[in-house]
Amino acid sequence: MTMQLTITKPDDWHLHLRDGQALNTTVAFTAKQFQRAIVMPNLAQPIVNTALATAYRQRILNALPAGSGFQPLMTIYLTNETSVEEIKKASQHENIYAVKLYPAGATTNSANGVTDVSKLNPVLEEMQKCDLPLLVHAEVTDQAVDIFDREQAFIDKYLASIRQNFPQLRIVLEHATTKQAIDFVLENHHTAATLTPQHLLFNRNDLLAGGVRPHNYCLPILKRETHRLALVKAATSGNPKFFLGTDSAPHATDAKENSCGCAGCFTAHAAIELYAEVFDKANALDKLEGFSSFYGPDFYQLPRNKQTLTLSKESWQAPVNYSFGSQTLTPFRQETPLQWAIK
Repeated sequence: MTMQLTITKPDDWHLHLRDGQALNTTVAFTAKQFQRAIVMPNLAQPIVNTALATAYRQRILNALPAGSGFQPLMTIYLTNETSVEEIKKASQHENIYAVKLYPAGATTNSANGVTDVSKLNPVLEEMQKCDLPLLVHAEVTDQAVDIFDREQAFIDKYLASIRQNFPQLRIVLEHATTKQAIDFVLENHHTAATLTPQHLLFNRNDLLAGGVRPHNYCLPILKRETHRLALVKAATSGNPKFFLGTDSAPHATDAKENSCGCAGCFTAHAAIELYAEVFDKANALDKLEGFSSFYGPDFYQLPRNKQTLTLSKESWQAPVNYSFGSQTLTPFRQETPLQWAIK
């Protein structure tokens, strides 16, 4: 008899959809399984204000399949020039839900990010006052810091002081990858973390052992097995500080498979199925609904979804690639059969 699991329809609290023709591929995958998603603002031309966010949201809605009720939740890209007035305006906008901090140069399309975190205090003060969450890509970009240590270095150098100076500011440590990040979240009030399928399933051996696997390359980079186990423990603990955020980040296959491949794993084709596999392996399927469907909306002070989604335990294989405008898109873990499917 096939095992089935019905949960409240989940949300994705960290998602990249890209723009232009890419939306015709990416939006449908997410809308199939998620009711809402926090959409990242790091486009080639970053979404730095409410006007740009409103226009981008409409382009996403235009790409939705007919009859879909998916809701994109928009964010603003924090720069050195972001003003207190813009934060105030964003906080009052019905479709803006957070502000994203990228250290300049930390990841894809982050060149316009913040170069001096210590100068953000007026903006962070206004965000705290307006109760507008801060979403953090927690990595330093100092070339002297080992890439495997950059998350911990950011926490020690910047995030700890932000947390201390703005005790009421809601903070999400996005795509946490280390035990140190988990500990930081556990030790601090008004602090949460999103966890991705790739960091819950894979460690750095899956990127580097036996050859470089470009479709497993993401930032923050995959870490040691001890860190992966700490992430799984947090995800399956039932602690509401940890919730689903895929960080699904599509790049054309050619952009991944070259001498300087792009960072990002495309997981939106089977995101909830990948999470179900993680929870199943940990004998914690009873904790999947809270992680996927309850704790995110609770943190963002939004109602939980009313719809449901049913998964069945059955093996299936993702295709080698999907169409991606005039190019192709290779899905994460394409070479290995998936163990769960949306009913």
